[in-house]
Parts: sequence; structure tokens; C-alpha cells
Amino acid sequence: MTEVQSKSCIIRSEQDLIIENRILNHEEDKVLVQVEAGGICGSDIHYYQHGRAGASVIQEPMIIGHEFVGIVKTAPVGSALKVGQKVAINPSQPCYQCERCRNGQLNHCQSMRFMGSAQHFPHTQGGFTQYVSVNTNQCFPYDASIASEIMAFSEPLSVAIHAVNKAGSLIGKKVLVIGSGTIGGLVIAAAKAAGAQVVLGCDVSERSCKVAIDMGADHSFSPLDHEEVTKYQQDNGYFDVTFEATGVPSAIQTTVDFTKPNGKCIQLGMGNSSIEYPISQFLVKEIEWTGSFRFNTEFAVAVNWLETKRVDPTPLISGVFSLDDAESAIIAAADKSKSTKVILKI
Repeated sequence: MTEVQSKSCIIRSEQDLIIENRILNHEEDKVLVQVEAGGICGSDIHYYQHGRAGASVIQEPMIIGHEFVGIVKTAPVGSALKVGQKVAINPSQPCYQCERCRNGQLNHCQSMRFMGSAQHFPHTQGGFTQYVSVNTNQCFPYDASIASEIMAFSEPLSVAIHAVNKAGSLIGKKVLVIGSGTIGGLVIAAAKAAGAQVVLGCDVSERSCKVAIDMGADHSFSPLDHEEVTKYQQDNGYFDVTFEATGVPSAIQTTVDFTKPNGKCIQLGMGNSSIEYPISQFLVKEIEWTGSFRFNTEFAVAVNWLETKRVDPTPLISGVFSLDDAESAIIAAADKSKSTKVILKI
């Protein structure tokens, strides 16, 4: 067993999963999926490096991974899903019973189980394994001609589309995206697809600024470039909507300066520390500051946008590794000077 398997990843056989379906899940609405590919997320890296992601601490062997796609191997009788069909997997498992679920706020489910997460005990196993058992309603079929590496972006693209939806109509708007990693890059593409007139990227990394352009940004700049920063902060702000995708306190503080009066700031970056925020300027400019957490019903839209090539995530792919080389893949993904999104082919 490799170090990464011993820390946070185990591999179960197809037979094991079939038995688990029969004994634990009674097969009413369960699907056995052979995993093809998955993207390594920041939370996966934290679990590997620290044994935790935020307040979620690993207490037992856990399969990480929540951005993955695969092939249906078994499906319930009468299901619309067919054996051999390629599907993207929505890792969210809301209860559909609590008040928030009944109000359509599935991402705020009080009993949410999210695949590849140690939030609950027993942990919710993830997708970096050969076979996985999921609910039928987690499976979204897609055109088999589309590469699995592309469709593995369904989950992070859902996050980006949810953020764009939180901003309201972007048609004709000027948009800034702070942070040009995976989520920031996908927000850039999603904002363009949603009709934004101008989209700019902002990142301290020269490599990430190039990624922003490759993802469709009209221009990108460094927050360390005083001339560029001044240009977009003068006259009380240039942008109608600013998306913050880093969680870095100094970056969050600048959103008010970049945003026009009555504009919107959408916060996606999840930092762990408290921040000093320019509350007086925020108040005077009547800016709307909105959090954006995971996604709600946007997963189907993300699958469609990838399938129809409305969004092309190819520029975000920094490397493709086999499952046997998972530890090297996670180490590579953790090196943000070289990597944006690393894909595991399983």
C-alpha cells in the first residue's frame, strides 16, 4: 500500500462494491460506476498533507476525491441509466427532507453528505477508486465522445456557475475575477458564457495570469502592478461585479476598491482567518457582498456546458497521472507554481 493510500485512499474491488450494494443499500436506487477520471481539489491536498480539510478531520481510512466521472456497470431495473453509459457524478448527497432542502437550498442541507469528505463519521467515501456506489440521481449521462478529463470538471464548473448565478445577470457587465486558479479560471469562462461584456483576471502569478487569458479573459494583471491596480480602482471603481476566488485577506479587502457603487462582490475563496474589511467604504458605495458556497442545481448545467463545449477547461489541465501514481499526482497538484488542475486517470 502506498503512503497516499495509507493516509486517505483505499481501493475496493468491483465484487466488494456489488456485495455492499446488496447488503447495505438493497440496490433500490444504487448504481455501480467504474471510475474513469477525477480532478484533484484543494481539499484533497489538505487531507493528504494534514489529515484534515478545515474542521473535517480524518478518523478512519477514507477515499478522497469528489470531482470524477465514470461508466455505469450496474443499474436498477427500470432505471433510465444504462450499463456502459458514461456519467458525471454529482458528489452532493442532500437529505431532501430538511427545511432547507424543501426550500430548494440543497447546498445548505442540514444533513449533507459530500463525497470524499471527513465532515461526518463514518466518513463519506470519495471517487478516487476503481469502483464506486452512488445514487441514481447523482449520475448525469454525457456524450461518450467527450474526454473524461474534460467532464471531470463538472463539479468545479458547477461551483463557478453557482457563483455567476449569485451575481445575477452579467449581460453587458464589466467583471473582475481575483484569483486565476481552477475556480477563478472557470468563473472567467462562465461569466463570458453568461454574457459579460468585459472579463478581467487578477493574480500574483504570471503563469496564472496567462491561464486567465487562455480561459477567455480580455485582460489579466497582477495586484502588485500599481499602475494597473490604480487604473481599475480610480473613479470609485471600474467593475460591476467582482468575484473573489482566493480567500486571501489582502485580496478580499481590495474588492470594494475595484467595484463600482451599487456593484456586487461575490466571495468564493474560503480563507481560515478573520480579516479587516473596509466596511465604511463598502457601506458608502452600497455594495452587495454575497457568499457563494458549492452549488445547488447547477450540476446539470455544468455537464451540458462541457458537453457542448460552451466552456473548455483544457487550459487548466496541468498534468494527467494514473491512479497507481496518485501520490505523485497530489504532490504535483500541491505545487501551485506549476499546477492548476491535475487529473487522475483511473
